[in-house]
Formats: sequence, C-alpha cells, structure tokens
Amino acid sequence: MSSFKTRERQQRILNLVHKGVADVEELSRQLDVSLSTIRRDLNRLATEGRLVRTYGGAAFVSHDRREQTVNERMLMQRQQKEAIAALAAQQIQEGDTLILDAGTTTAALARLLCGRGDLHVITNNIEALTILASDPDIRITLLGGDVRKLSMGSVGPLTELALARLSADKVFLGADGIVASRGLCEASSDQAYLKDKMMEQADAVFVLADSSKLGFAGQQAWTPMNRPWTLITDGDASADKLGPFQQLGNLTVLVA
Repeated sequence: MSSFKTRERQQRILNLVHKGVADVEELSRQLDVSLSTIRRDLNRLATEGRLVRTYGGAAFVSHDRREQTVNERMLMQRQQKEAIAALAAQQIQEGDTLILDAGTTTAALARLLCGRGDLHVITNNIEALTILASDPDIRITLLGGDVRKLSMGSVGPLTELALARLSADKVFLGADGIVASRGLCEASSDQAYLKDKMMEQADAVFVLADSSKLGFAGQQAWTPMNRPWTLITDGDASADKLGPFQQLGNLTVLVA
C-alpha cells in the first residue's frame, strides 16, 4: 500500500479517536482493515506524539496543552457541569463528611450543598470555600498549602499533610481528562498525587467529568484509578466514549 494511503488511513484513525472511538476492534471495523494494521498505525501515531496508546486502543492528545484558567473553564460545558453536580448532590446524605477537589464542577456541587443541613466539607477548592462559607450549618476544613492560581486550589506537601490527618465518607474529584485504562490526567504531578491521597482518605470515590473529558489525554500527569469508583458524566457522552469505562470491573457510571 502506498505511503499516501497509509497516512490517509492514519488521519482517519485520528479523527475517529478524537470523536471517542478508541477501541482497536471498532477502528478495524470502521476502516475495514485488519487488527494488526490498526495496531501498527496506532503505534506509529503514538511514536509521533499524536495520540496515547492505551490497553486495547488509544486516546486523543491535545496539541494545545495550555492549562485554562478557572474563569475560562467556568464558561465551558456549563449546563453539563450543573447537571453533573445535581446528580452528585443526590449521592450525599445529611451528616456526611466530604472531600471536594479543586475545579469548576466541584464548585458547582458546592453551590448545591448550601441549605442541605449538617455537613462537613474538607476542601482545597477556594471557590467552593467562598460559596460554602455563607451556610452556618456546614463545617468547613480548608486544606492549606501552595495556591495554584490557574485552578484556584491548594496543592503541595502542606496540603497532603493536613489531608493525611482527616477522613471522609465521600470524595468528589475533578480532572482535566480521563482515560479508562490510565485514570485521571492533570497539568501537574502535585495535582495528580493529591487526588490519589484524597481517594485514600475517603470511603467512596466519585469523579465528576463532563463528556468532553472522556478519552482526553491532553496533560502529562496521571492518577491511576485502581479502587472501586463512580464516574458521573453528562448525557452528551456517546456510547463510543462510555464503552471503555463501562468495561471496567471497578467502575459504576452515572449519566446526568
């Protein structure tokens, strides 16, 4: 086969992966080529840095790795985030102790906690802090540390030290991206490691991720998801995007 046809097929693979088609067998079916051909193409594209190889398939890599500010992210997927937050709020009972991660979707959840009665919220999310401070019934524990101005969340050794002295019923995490076979991706190793520590301190783990983040591997730091957890996403998530997650044995998927 000519190199032109090979590159044309590889571009079609990139287009499909970008749309959420990440499975080798599905790519083979849609392009009508052998599994071995697809695997060779995926390996080539991964070597070129155009996608990330995952178990049984691939994930999209963004070439714009500039981390967006909180203000920018607040305007993105806003309705979806509010729907996800509403479904997440249904998982919370009065008297719960919660860990809220930094992020705009967890901040949307914080808004829904006001007026919910007796809760204890442990958070590194400065936006969530300002929202929850108005409710006299919610006890707040702020995790100190170094403030990342892009995410308006605290990170670093001091944050981890405070967290290690606490425990919670549930943790609600955000993420820049999420890949079924790799976990959550973040812009920094400090953020990725803190998510790992948050999970260790909670009985139940929830990840709040809108559909645009499913299969997205645009950042370089990762948090593996090895324990049972629940993904809460929105109704725009296609079957192709959800498929790899629904095959995980330790995951429950809730769609808002």
